[in-house]
Amino acid sequence: MSRFVARVSVAVSQRATARSVVLPRRIPIFIRPIATSQGLQSLTRYNETTDWQKKLTPEQYVVTRERGTEVPFSGIYLNHSEVGMYHCVCCDAPLFSSEAKYDSGTGWPAFKEAHGTWERDESHTSIIRRPDNSLGSAETEVLCKNCDAHLGHVFDDGPDPTGQRFCINSVALTFKPRENNKPGKPEEK
Repeated sequence: MSRFVARVSVAVSQRATARSVVLPRRIPIFIRPIATSQGLQSLTRYNETTDWQKKLTPEQYVVTRERGTEVPFSGIYLNHSEVGMYHCVCCDAPLFSSEAKYDSGTGWPAFKEAHGTWERDESHTSIIRRPDNSLGSAETEVLCKNCDAHLGHVFDDGPDPTGQRFCINSVALTFKPRENNKPGKPEEK
C-alpha cells in the first residue's frame, strides 16, 4: 500500500513539473495511507503495548485475542438467566442485554441483537462485524468495537424480529446484574 502511494505521489509531482511550463503550478495532492503495514489494523484505543496475557486468563486470551472458540455447552453464561448486561471481558464495554438472550440450543450463549441496536442500525453498539472465511465457509465474525476482542459469530437463522443469532463465547463476556431502582433515602437536614 505504501509503495502504491509513493508511486502515485511521484507521478503527480512529475506531471505538475511538466505542466508548470505552460500552466501555473498547482499544489500537489498528497494521499495519506490508511495503513502503513500489512494485515488488519486496529481502529481502537488499545495498541500492541497492552499486555493482554497479563490482563486475561489463558482461555480468555486464546478466545478474544487469537480468535479461538470455547468448547460447546461449557460456558458459564450458557444457561444464565439473571437480568443485566453482558460486557466485554477485555475493555468492559456493554455488548448485549440479558433481554436479548435466548436459548438457541447450539452450545453458546445466543442473543437476538447487540445492546444499542435501533431497528437494524448498529452504529451505536459496541460491536463490529467482519467477514471470516477461516473455517472454509463464509461467516461473519463479531468483534468488540473498543478493543477488537473476538467475541464469536453472527448468523442469519435467529428468531424474529431480527432474524439474527449472535453466538458469543462465554469467556469473552463478563456480566453485571441490573441494579434495582431502589427509592432514594430522604435527605437529612
